[in-house]
Amino acid sequence: MTLAAGAVLLAAGVLLKVFLPDPAWISMAVLLVAFLVAAAEIMVEAVNNIRRGDVFGESFLMAIAGIGAVCIGEIPEGVMVFLLYRLGEYLQTKAVSSSRKSISALLDVRPDHANLLENGQSREVEAAQVQVGQTILVRPGEKVPLDGTVLVGSSQLDTAALTGESMPRDIGPGQPVMAGCINLGGALEIRVEKSFGESTASKILEMVEHASEKKASSEKFITRFARVYTPIVCLAAAIVAVVPPLFGLMPWSQSIYSALCFLVISCPCALVISVPLSFFAGIGRASREGVLVKGGNHLETLSEAQIVAFDKTGTLTEGRFSVSGCLLADGVSQEMLLELAAQAECRSTHPIAQSILAAYGKPLDEAALEGYQEVPGHGVSVTAGGRRVLAGKREYLLEEGVSLPEAPSAAATAVYVAADGVYQGAVLLRDAPKRDAKAAISALRSLGIRKTAMLSGDSKPVVAEIAREIGLDQASGELLPQDKLAELNRLRDQLTGKGRLLYAGDGINDTPVLASADIGIAMGGLGADAAIETADVIIMGDEPSKIASGIRIARRTNRIATENIVFAIAVKVLVMILSVMGHVELWAGVFADVGVCMLCVLNTLRINRKNI
Repeated sequence: MTLAAGAVLLAAGVLLKVFLPDPAWISMAVLLVAFLVAAAEIMVEAVNNIRRGDVFGESFLMAIAGIGAVCIGEIPEGVMVFLLYRLGEYLQTKAVSSSRKSISALLDVRPDHANLLENGQSREVEAAQVQVGQTILVRPGEKVPLDGTVLVGSSQLDTAALTGESMPRDIGPGQPVMAGCINLGGALEIRVEKSFGESTASKILEMVEHASEKKASSEKFITRFARVYTPIVCLAAAIVAVVPPLFGLMPWSQSIYSALCFLVISCPCALVISVPLSFFAGIGRASREGVLVKGGNHLETLSEAQIVAFDKTGTLTEGRFSVSGCLLADGVSQEMLLELAAQAECRSTHPIAQSILAAYGKPLDEAALEGYQEVPGHGVSVTAGGRRVLAGKREYLLEEGVSLPEAPSAAATAVYVAADGVYQGAVLLRDAPKRDAKAAISALRSLGIRKTAMLSGDSKPVVAEIAREIGLDQASGELLPQDKLAELNRLRDQLTGKGRLLYAGDGINDTPVLASADIGIAMGGLGADAAIETADVIIMGDEPSKIASGIRIARRTNRIATENIVFAIAVKVLVMILSVMGHVELWAGVFADVGVCMLCVLNTLRINRKNI
């Protein structure tokens, strides 16, 4: 409103000056009113900034330039200074608003209400009041309010807001669902597994809201640059105003005018606005693709990826094992072996354990089980019916003194089982690669990633077969968490220049490796909470191909931020030199400053283009 009013008054004052020169005070009065209308808000902002200790802010520079123009009798140009500045602010605000759309969309992901099922009846309650273990009803067209597991019903879920995946996902009993998905088909009864504050949608919002706090090194550079740069250019402007007249090089009016132009042009707004906006837009674009980056610093590091290492189960493979066969000791039936394995694994949440329980398919009396112990990465033991049952890796049982036959040659995961120290057999399981795993490795290679590797605790034959199937450069199996760290450090020694090491995983045992890597990437759907908390990047759709998308977006973001820095500094230096020589008028200087800023902002918005 003030922008339009100031423009109208400026036009009226100029027309009066041309067509009604006498008396001159009328046009001058109109121009002064135009100046006050256009300048009032910026003047107030400059005063408030000075009170807060921010003396050399952008509004201060504009205020000095505008007042100086009036003092030397260039009232129309003084008005233009403020009008162009206000126009630039308005356009910048619109541009920033556009880049925020992808982030704002996430704010609608998490519904605030849920239909709580009690005694066969549903009632609407606040989602925050629903407790873990309670059952909720999600009708067709509604959003899933809390993370849980489907008990009754089958449908399709729209997961685009969380994963960026356009195709709906089929869902049925026993399958997990994430808060924020939209139910497209039939009604679902869901057992709540996580409270409102711990749901996937809540964690997404929390991570995105705090992402801008972690600045990239180029953002930090611009902040430091502006603090030093602005006082220096103010001093330089004073020199331009005073020195030439003292040496008789130009009259005072011209030198002061050149100094005002220099002051306006030197404003670092293009850098201060466009560089942080670049990283904000990059984080927003990545979130639309289902890649959550926890800060601009991580986005910058992601762009320098040179080696990418993966966990196997749940990262490159489906994480849904199926029992493919059993190796039986003499006198042991398959049913007996599966029962012993199920007793040992009944309290474990590992995908292998869940697959064994599913293959056994019978209820277990957990009250009859005692002395449950789990050694992460090795195996489990439990006392069942007075017998000590062991289940786990070959090395685990050997360490416990169990005598075992030769390892099977089949490329399958083997869970060895013993009872009271006597070998009973081995359960063989197969975990297929994810459908996009091979494409993910191919995409990384096309981006120039020098090496891809798999670090897994699974058996070497299984790891080798999966690696061959999806095209990995290197694969290491039978690794404990500490072995993974050692292998990761060996991969780090192969980095060159500014290259960075990425690691993608999903389990609790991956947490140390995720923390040690330059960038830790967690699978957000199947991933353990500890892995998600530790990681720097979250892949919401559990699709490894999204890693290549994240790297591509990160590289584009960094490239655009660098373009903005180089372009803004180059243009400003050139125009400042011209202003000192007296070849730039004040309004043109403002236009150059605002124009550079807008070009940088528009360049930044290229990050949001569909094709990257």
